[in-house]
Amino acid sequence: MKVFLKYVPLLLAAAVFSGFSSPSAGDISRQAGKIDMDGLFLEPLQQRDSVLIADQLEYGFVLDGITEGTSLAFPDYSNGLCEGVELVSGWKVDTLDLRKGRKGSPSQMDIRARVTVTSFDEGEYSLPPVSVLRYLPDGTADTLFFGGKTLEVKTVPVDTATFVIHDIKGQMKYPVTFSEILPYLGGGIVLAALVILAAALIRRYRRKSSGADARRDPPHIIALRKLDGLRGNKLWAPDRQKAFYSGVTDALREYIVSRYGISAMEMTTAEIFRYLSEKDVPEDLYAEVKELFERSDYVKFAKYVASDEENASAVPSAVKFVTMTYRQEVDADAVSGTHSDKAEADTNSEEE
Repeated sequence: MKVFLKYVPLLLAAAVFSGFSSPSAGDISRQAGKIDMDGLFLEPLQQRDSVLIADQLEYGFVLDGITEGTSLAFPDYSNGLCEGVELVSGWKVDTLDLRKGRKGSPSQMDIRARVTVTSFDEGEYSLPPVSVLRYLPDGTADTLFFGGKTLEVKTVPVDTATFVIHDIKGQMKYPVTFSEILPYLGGGIVLAALVILAAALIRRYRRKSSGADARRDPPHIIALRKLDGLRGNKLWAPDRQKAFYSGVTDALREYIVSRYGISAMEMTTAEIFRYLSEKDVPEDLYAEVKELFERSDYVKFAKYVASDEENASAVPSAVKFVTMTYRQEVDADAVSGTHSDKAEADTNSEEE
């Protein structure tokens, strides 16, 4: 097999072949003969005092003054250079220098060609010489002969008298420096500052919320204020009755939640008054407010249109319920306070 590599601008071609390919009769007649050359090298890729097993080396030659148009054919080492020496990579050619000719003279170049070899057995090996077939631009051919090299491969000596098998060493640990800790330390400080800031903001928000709750008006005042805002004939129009009755009953629901501690906002009318029936609400007040809630349900869900008399009595009925139930609470607190004062006085008199 012959593969040609063209080098521009010298048009230098290199071919790799098994042994040497058989030239034509014309080539044989024009072949000048063998020329002994210098410039062969054997250089290890690993810079050591000696070549050890499995070390890789470059084996090749340096050729100067190649005229433009010259073709070179290299020997094929794909099966190895010799017994015990194996080929790692094939021929590689580098251009070391390029000199252009003067006034039409051909250019010249210097090249460095090499293969990479290795050995896995200890010993001394005589590498074969490198024979390069050269075809000059005038058609003549000759063989450039580079003398072989000797490769000595050594192994690491083992003292069998004192040799002791040791366990595999663990991973080497290096001391931690301050520059390595600094980013984590800075991140920790920033994170701690953010946590402290968040805690302060939450505490401040809770303090404001508790203060707002403390300054909040009593439930009966809030309910009466909302009911007072629903007075007037303007809200009684048929197209606005739904919003009017929703406002009245929602104000009462919120008051019932605060007064009796039940979730009246989510309950139906029947559920609310089933619960209120167990409380100390006067019967006439209970019936009046229940009628108000039922009328509100008819207006909101059954498209019932209430009369002016029913609309006029809605807010007063709601105000009456809030006022009387709140007064019952105040009276109950006063009675319990009187009883507690009397009990305390009796206790003091007994002690005297």
